[in-house]
Amino acid sequence: MSKIKYELIKNDNKNENVRLGKLITNHGTFDTPMFMPVGTLANVKTLMPEELKACGSAVVLSNTYHLWLRPGEDVIKKAGGLNKFMNYDGPTLTDSGGFQVFSLAKPKDITEEGVRFKSHIDGKELFLTPEKSIEIQNKLDSDIAMSFDECAPYPATRRYIENSMRRTIRWARRGKEAFNNPNQSLFGIVQGGEFEDLRRESALETVKMDFDGYSVGGTSVGEPKEVMYNMISYATKYLPKDKPRYLMGVGEPIDLLEGVSRGIDMFDCVLPTRLARHGNCFTRHGRINIKNAKYKEDFSPIEDDCDCYTCKNFSKAYVRHLVTAGEVNGGRLLSIHNIRFLIKEMEEIREAIKEDRFFEYKDEFIKKYENRR
Repeated sequence: MSKIKYELIKNDNKNENVRLGKLITNHGTFDTPMFMPVGTLANVKTLMPEELKACGSAVVLSNTYHLWLRPGEDVIKKAGGLNKFMNYDGPTLTDSGGFQVFSLAKPKDITEEGVRFKSHIDGKELFLTPEKSIEIQNKLDSDIAMSFDECAPYPATRRYIENSMRRTIRWARRGKEAFNNPNQSLFGIVQGGEFEDLRRESALETVKMDFDGYSVGGTSVGEPKEVMYNMISYATKYLPKDKPRYLMGVGEPIDLLEGVSRGIDMFDCVLPTRLARHGNCFTRHGRINIKNAKYKEDFSPIEDDCDCYTCKNFSKAYVRHLVTAGEVNGGRLLSIHNIRFLIKEMEEIREAIKEDRFFEYKDEFIKKYENRR
């Protein structure tokens, strides 16, 4: 057992920010850029592990905060760690719990020591510190653990972002000192809001701590798209080329392309399964709502050229019937399609980088995606 390693295979000949690489883990070697499905409670909602693998899934993300509350990190440790607990034959990543904590906490409850907040389950008062977040993740034994950071809101004043970012750096240092799982990798997180100089400071100071990988945090929290893309660019230019870069909580098809063009290797988001549970799915021509009446007698697949289990076996009319009737399998079939859609997009992105035609692929994808039928 060992820490993850990143191998840079090549850069696009038109822009060296665009990277093709490999992530070498204890559970296999996987190509990057990649999309990671989210299994918040050690489960990607409604799907079995073998269904995820059939979609081409590599790394699966789980949530430290939620697993801390139930079933508890000690239960998962006794089970042999997160991979064995959820019977997933692939690498896992645990976030720090920071995003959920800060959505539950008030600004006055965020102190230098940690964050005080109430459980969303029973209202019990909880206190999470950088050390506690790392302790939980060490016991969960994911392949990749994340530093505890403050995901600052948007918009926020420069003063707030500056204080928050520097506290995140101090928390990262405390978490790294507490980290004690030799078989697990630890990523640092770059914050700094929309301010280029603060992103630069955060990146440079975090890189000094020599983490196993780096994440761009604080995006996709309500800011305009161009602001988010700038946040990514401000951070990645200061990150090392020999370690993986992870953009947290981003899963819109066009955002994946924009992230790759700015040097990102790894993405995660709950979007594909959340959309599915509401009857929505990705297609090459944008999202569609399968509950729309026009699909009632549409016996074609969601996409003719999609190789997912759903599209190979069922029609829009059938999936619509399940969704409108409240059948669980409706959401399951759409989840399979949506996850496969994003993973297939990443496969095509990797092939385009390999052939030095990433930007042509990007332009063509966006043109088609925005030209909704």
